[in-house]
Amino acid sequence: MQAVILAAGASSRFWPLNYKHKSLFKVMGRPIIFYTIEGLKQSGIKDIIIVQSPNRDVENELSSHKIDGVNIKYVVQPQPKGMGDALWHAKDLLKDRFVVLNAERVDIGEILKFCEKSYSDFDAILFGQRTKTPDLFGVFELKGDRGVRIVEKPKKGEEPSDIKVVGVYILQKDFFEVYEKVKKHEYDLEEALSEYMKKKYVKVVIVEKSEEETPSLKYPWHLFDVIRYIFNNHLESYIDESAKIGKDVIIEGKVYIGKNVSIFERATIKGPCYIGDNCKIGSNTLIRDYVDLERDVVVGAYAEVTRSIFQEDVHTHSGFFGDSIFGSGCRIGAGCITANVRIDRGEIKSTVKNEKINTGRKSLGVIVGRNTKTGVHCSFMPGVLIGSDCVIGPHTTVFENVEDGTVYYTKFETIKKQRV
Repeated sequence: MQAVILAAGASSRFWPLNYKHKSLFKVMGRPIIFYTIEGLKQSGIKDIIIVQSPNRDVENELSSHKIDGVNIKYVVQPQPKGMGDALWHAKDLLKDRFVVLNAERVDIGEILKFCEKSYSDFDAILFGQRTKTPDLFGVFELKGDRGVRIVEKPKKGEEPSDIKVVGVYILQKDFFEVYEKVKKHEYDLEEALSEYMKKKYVKVVIVEKSEEETPSLKYPWHLFDVIRYIFNNHLESYIDESAKIGKDVIIEGKVYIGKNVSIFERATIKGPCYIGDNCKIGSNTLIRDYVDLERDVVVGAYAEVTRSIFQEDVHTHSGFFGDSIFGSGCRIGAGCITANVRIDRGEIKSTVKNEKINTGRKSLGVIVGRNTKTGVHCSFMPGVLIGSDCVIGPHTTVFENVEDGTVYYTKFETIKKQRV
């Protein structure tokens, strides 16, 4: 069986981290799509077609990573017109039965195991999973194990079920006969699948997993679920012989420490954690619990970093960084604090494309694009998104999103106090 990986979308809801395709975001030194390919390979699928955008960013990134045992072909989707259009551009390379999946489907190997019978027993197989937030996804209407239709982002109270579309489809080439006839729009793949269900036996396999939901990458905070899955399934304890570990450093749990890493005196690392090549960890700093520091990251003395992701070449001094993400090249001033919990301990909302979205998380800090710089003693409220190439002035508290390329600061007024 062949596989078609869809990696050409604009990832607009992934702002401020959509300066590249979301599947190219690095985890443990490799792009997320790398783990998807590995999952397909472990399932015995080695003939892979990747649909990418005209800038060929996926092809360029994967060329620098060694991927043995698979045959990868690339096709280009000229414009981001949705998943259906992306799949259409791969049809000439397809033979018979094939699996379609999003590029960030890092758990594809686990998902495919849920097929109890052979793939040929049904005209198509789609995968779903129970969700507490069906209004955020495409949702199945079911009749037994048979799919009836897919409803995209149903209104609350009008959901046909609580089974969301996972984004994995096993189809045959005759599907394109149906797709060709539907009206073309952003969700025409789901419409074509609904039409296909009227004519064919389309089985919906419900994925029951230990995790609450399969990791997806619709919004940037979903990266925390993806990194947790990758860490739990791929992270190995390792300390490179070139690493310099200072006096009284504590290392506990599953921790990867790459080449030429320097960890200074009395720092504490509590896994699971990944520390990439050439990173520097300052004295008395605490790194703990699902932290991913990509290559060339600097974390200064007396900092605490927990459940956070720093892409390449992020530098920060002292401060607290919890449940936060920083894109490549950011520079964070001393004493900066990310507030990651609401005062009332409620679920955190974030604004995406001018719409308030309930993230479903009670712990969420700041998410920052690439090459943004902050002054000293800045504070960031929970769920705030800050774009790329911004400058945040010293002593500034950020309560709302900051668009790309913005200079943002708090204006101080002199307050004179009269002696009594």
